Amino acid sequence: MLQNKRILLILTGGIAAYKGLDLIRRLHERGAAVTPVLTRAAEQFVTPLSVSALAGEKVYRDLFDLTDEAEMGHIQLSRSADLILVAPATADIMAKMAQGRADDLASTLLLATDTPVMIAPAMNVRMWDHPATQRNLEQLRGDGVAVIGPNDGDMACGEFGPGRMSEPLEIVAAVEAHFGPKPLTGKHILVTSGPTHEPIDPVRYIANRSSGAQGTALARALIALGANVTFVTGPADVAAPQGATVVPVQTAQEMQAAVNAALPADAAIFAAAVADWRVTSASDKKLKKSKDGLPILEFAENPDILAGVSQMTKGRPGLVVGFAAETNDVVDHATAKRARKGCDWIVANDVSPKTGIMGGTENAVVLITDKGADAWPRMSKADVAMRLARKIADALV
Repeated sequence: MLQNKRILLILTGGIAAYKGLDLIRRLHERGAAVTPVLTRAAEQFVTPLSVSALAGEKVYRDLFDLTDEAEMGHIQLSRSADLILVAPATADIMAKMAQGRADDLASTLLLATDTPVMIAPAMNVRMWDHPATQRNLEQLRGDGVAVIGPNDGDMACGEFGPGRMSEPLEIVAAVEAHFGPKPLTGKHILVTSGPTHEPIDPVRYIANRSSGAQGTALARALIALGANVTFVTGPADVAAPQGATVVPVQTAQEMQAAVNAALPADAAIFAAAVADWRVTSASDKKLKKSKDGLPILEFAENPDILAGVSQMTKGRPGLVVGFAAETNDVVDHATAKRARKGCDWIVANDVSPKTGIMGGTENAVVLITDKGADAWPRMSKADVAMRLARKIADALV
């Protein structure tokens, strides 16, 4: 699978750097050539000699190596590989990547490259959960960086939780998948995502707490499997996926028009949290307080985009998937929704405040099909997305 593939492996300064030695060996076993780069901090955990011996190649360490830089070596290194793999990827290197910094060899290589990049994060659980790290992670995903893990487990610091670097064989599997066949090549998939904003006046609107994270993660996973994705998104908190045809909208009516314009499609995935109602006569001026009392708002029902596409008699996508965000009786409500809308699958989840799912980084879903309900364990939204994308691929090919 990896025969004749060149991997530029960047090891950064975390205790998980010791796994990099086994990772090199595993990549070699599958025919890959590995060019190693060590940061100064990584040298505190593994020696250049041991890395070089396993890789069978020179270890690159210094941006200002006169011999290499006489030929602009950092540019050549960054573009001669088939994949750049950062394992472990510390919070520090992730921050540098997200900010576009280039103050050492590793960060300069990552900024100068047009080669695909994959990272395997590894850090203390508190560092992983910190809002700054999560912002950086979302930025990197938006920039097209593939992310493997991290796993839950015991930390070297004695704590337990997410932050353990994925095991070498897990990383190798992800690398093989990157170079493997793309089962959705040639397939056009429509994905809706994010909330809609229904205006009351120029400064106020009706909305919900959807961040758009799950829909965005799904679009990225589908693109990774080769799909041509049209991504219709409301005003989301997360960056739109690179590689998709992005159609930004505000209201449910705009989303319906964009969906209709994007058809035909092989599959349509409706992950957007569309507002059920809109104000019939939104004011073109800011509403003011008045002695006459509260303003009277009249509402109308928004179009049912999922039902409209599911029940098409001509040109219906081969697979239509809806999402159901519930706060109680999740499976019962979602099963009834699937029958009512006429879609093929429903992805249901519990978004009650205690779960932390809406606006969070994790999800726990139940996939409802004509075969029944399949409850998945709680995992990152990126992992949910890839699992669902693979099931979509199986259904379409």
